[in-house]
Amino acid sequence: MTAASRWIRRLAKGLALLLLAAGLGLAYYAWRASPRHQGLLQAPGLSAAVKIQRDAHGIPQIEAQSVSDLAFAVGFSHAQDRGWQLETQRRIGQGRLAEAFGASALETDRFLRVLGVHRVAQRQWAWLQTQGDPEARAALLAYCAGVNAGWRSQARPPEMLILGLSFEEWTPADSLAWGLMMAWDLGGNWNQELLRLRLALQLPDVDAGERMRRINELMPAYPGDRLPALGNYLQLYAELGLGRPLDAKLERLQAAAAQQGLSGGVEGAGSNNWALAARRSATGQPLLANDPHLKLQAPALWYLARLKAPGLQVAGGMLPGLPFITLGQNQRVAWAFTNTGPDTQDLYLEELKDGAPGQPTQVRTPEGWEPLSERVETLRIKGGGSEQLRVRSSRHGPLISDAGPGGDLLSVRGERRFALALRWAALEGEQDPLRVSLAINRAGSVDALQQALRGWHSPQQNMLLAEKDGDIAYLAPGRVPVRRADNDLHGLLPAPGWEPRYDWQGLLPFEALPRERAPARGWLATANQKIHGADYPHHISHDWALPYRQQRIEQQLQARERHDLASLAALQADTLSLGAQPLLAAFKAARTPHRLAAALAPAVQAFDGQMKADSAAAALFWAWVRQLTRGVYADELGAPLAERVFAARALRDALHNAMQGQDARWCDDRGTPNVETCAEQSGLALGRALDELQQRLGDDPARWSWGAVHQAKAEHRPFSRVGLLRPLFEIAHPVGGDTYSVNVGRVRLTPDWAGALYTDDHGPSLRALYDLGDPLRSRVMISTGQSGLPWSRHYRDLLQPWLEVKYLPLWGSAAVAELTLLP
Repeated sequence: MTAASRWIRRLAKGLALLLLAAGLGLAYYAWRASPRHQGLLQAPGLSAAVKIQRDAHGIPQIEAQSVSDLAFAVGFSHAQDRGWQLETQRRIGQGRLAEAFGASALETDRFLRVLGVHRVAQRQWAWLQTQGDPEARAALLAYCAGVNAGWRSQARPPEMLILGLSFEEWTPADSLAWGLMMAWDLGGNWNQELLRLRLALQLPDVDAGERMRRINELMPAYPGDRLPALGNYLQLYAELGLGRPLDAKLERLQAAAAQQGLSGGVEGAGSNNWALAARRSATGQPLLANDPHLKLQAPALWYLARLKAPGLQVAGGMLPGLPFITLGQNQRVAWAFTNTGPDTQDLYLEELKDGAPGQPTQVRTPEGWEPLSERVETLRIKGGGSEQLRVRSSRHGPLISDAGPGGDLLSVRGERRFALALRWAALEGEQDPLRVSLAINRAGSVDALQQALRGWHSPQQNMLLAEKDGDIAYLAPGRVPVRRADNDLHGLLPAPGWEPRYDWQGLLPFEALPRERAPARGWLATANQKIHGADYPHHISHDWALPYRQQRIEQQLQARERHDLASLAALQADTLSLGAQPLLAAFKAARTPHRLAAALAPAVQAFDGQMKADSAAAALFWAWVRQLTRGVYADELGAPLAERVFAARALRDALHNAMQGQDARWCDDRGTPNVETCAEQSGLALGRALDELQQRLGDDPARWSWGAVHQAKAEHRPFSRVGLLRPLFEIAHPVGGDTYSVNVGRVRLTPDWAGALYTDDHGPSLRALYDLGDPLRSRVMISTGQSGLPWSRHYRDLLQPWLEVKYLPLWGSAAVAELTLLP
């Protein structure tokens, strides 16, 4: 053997040993980072032993001798299974993403620091320490101790190891901040106000009345309603000196909020729930269904658990970061939420001027000029460096324009300075959310549930309640502002902050909130639609979700006299989109010389709005809708604003009106000398849609399908955006449904961060069916799995049953592991 051969063999052996050592090291790390689910474990902070049994899917059943010990064990389990999720949520609440992810997250951090959620949470906790419910306060402290103990019981999750992060103590303010962030996700009216302002600045120069009519056509009233008569806001903004140059700064502000999904009010992010009274149920007892449509993520937003302590036995979906069941059932009652979508946010144009030397900036108020509240926030950046951010607040709330545009908003002539302040009901007043959650978990009747909900603060929710041997009921608790009768902007546009007529006049009292109980029809249902009739005397919102899911639910509930769990499951799986039907005639009538049109013509003519994953017609329909929307509206809006509008709302209601002749003038392309009709735009859109799908899916339409372009994408922060790590951490799969089907699969009309179109990033994050007669028949499912560790079999083991609309027993199956925590 030559010397060279010997060296090659030695090198090969050395590499093999290095690979073996690396493999052993990785195996040892994976073992250390994996949660311990069996045996005995010391957990200082408990007053008595706690038993945590897990079933074959990793779902814990936790039994403790007190509520505080139960909360400790819940926190311990959350840290074991969802350590990185907790860390990410903490950093979102605190506005500290750039410390972990680098400078790319700075814009998001600026927005979060200006919003000041964590500061509000700290203030709430200070109040709760003296004024809050002692049992709930003790439970929150125990939960935090459990999270910290759980983190210390195993190695850091892989995300923290890769990013070089260490654990910090979880605090009560972290939990309270995450509750507020969930409220932010479900209350995005400010974004609609900002869109209307941008439309006012950007639409072509026609007379004021015509421009205002066009804005109302782009953002129309709920079907069957009329928008309130508005003051001449175009004249108001002109007098203030606001103009098109301002729009680039407003776009930066919206982009900063949208960077990590913080813009709120996303079309298609909602929920369904419905309840059947005993006489409409095959069991002779009430039935209840719920599927909240929230951000799909990996790991799942929800964490399933079954909890037991003296006086408490409850099961359902939890939000890691909070110690009690959010959606679920105990031995007597079940409850289900959908988002009401109330108008609890207002934007204010605050006029500013410099104060005396060394003094804060002043803001104009009804009483004259007053100093702004100011503070300086330090934003640290991964890799070194930091940024100082000046954060200011007026009497209305934080100046959110400090987050994005870079400096004050100047009038066109530079003579006046303005900022945008956000007033949001969730940031005001004291609240004790843990006391409310504990009372809901314990409630033994609909009456007790309604009493508990008196303390509900934010966000306002459509809550359906059902009781064993009793009633079904609806209630929409939450803090909703009352606006003055002379407020001529009605919360639809940013208002002058120095005019008192735009200030709130308190909140709707609990007794005035919408409610219904034991309806004669025998069922209740909500799907983010308008929740009250014309006779309701108070204002809740002008920005309801379109009613198509609600209409389909009502159709199916009325289709049979009695329902069972199987019929409720079939409804949760329903992919018929009533939102497609107003456009079906135009879709089928569209004509194009494209060479693939003839091959798809039979499928197009047979298409009825069923958004099946294997449907080529569904794929072509949505590609046509997207191309048609752009063809009809982009010429008036301009490219940057068009992209923002398409990202925030699908313009589906506006498009329906245009294609049905009510607002057909939008179909004319201002960029051509001809006057295009809607039929012409429809044919052109069909040709572009065929080009698009041909490029993406190939030349054979027989191989096309909706699922090939419509992917449910459970994004992982941050490794979905790291090419080599994405396959390990991100979960994606073809799905059916669309924004308007009961089985929602929200359709993005703009590219996602990876450039993909039609991505489904909001869907049924949890599905639940509750049998009030026999809780053991109740069922539940989440979108990915219980574990946050990508090598765990529980990271994605629930994906396939979720896709197939199958369920797990809510109250569990046989335990396969048992861990006892000892004090």
